[in-house]
Amino acid sequence: MTASLRLAEAREAEGLAAFLARLLRWDKAAAVRLQAFGNVLAVFGQPPFGGGVLAVHTAELAEAYEFDATVAAGQLLDGLDEETGTVAVPAAVTGPAWAGMLPPRGGWRRVEGLPSPDDVRAVAAAVVTEFRTRSEALVPEHRTRAELDALAEDIWSRQLGTTGLPLRAVHAAHALGFLRPVRATVPAPRTAGGDGELAMDLLAAGSWLRLRTSYGSVAVRRGSGLGLTVSPV
Repeated sequence: MTASLRLAEAREAEGLAAFLARLLRWDKAAAVRLQAFGNVLAVFGQPPFGGGVLAVHTAELAEAYEFDATVAAGQLLDGLDEETGTVAVPAAVTGPAWAGMLPPRGGWRRVEGLPSPDDVRAVAAAVVTEFRTRSEALVPEHRTRAELDALAEDIWSRQLGTTGLPLRAVHAAHALGFLRPVRATVPAPRTAGGDGELAMDLLAAGSWLRLRTSYGSVAVRRGSGLGLTVSPV
């Protein structure tokens, strides 16, 4: 192990564990990039179905650190102790290409026109249902990877209202649990809105758009032209 980080509260460990588990659900060999700056730990990952979408979960640290490494998500999850709130960081691995092209740390500005959290959830559910319905309607000989990729591109390249955010980012946020309501029965995220509501906003910095919620963020570069894979959730 190269480092040990101590989180500020137990809920920080719970949230990080949930994020890593969701990434590993689709990709057992997933890698994540860790950046610790001051009292903030940012964990970046790429959902395999996201088509260029990057996900980031942040956690508050008990003390200030300066740290940057790309590691195996599974080993990081294994080194996370939810009872003590400590994270044993495994040895670094050779990172995937996306790990060198992260969104900027600062310079973000709010973008107007984002629908309500309930409306965003409804859009996510609708496009997942549309993909399933249309893919199941294909005759077997046309249900090829090329046809499914084309179908995914048709659906998830659409924009969320007038925001410019592609629906593939909304789909990724939904699949990673970033759109789920804040429940009174579990510890609320630090960034929950008033009265336990899910905090959600859309930000822009340069060519990047970022959908940020109480549970994490998804970011995508506008006009990246990156392809999609087809794992509706």
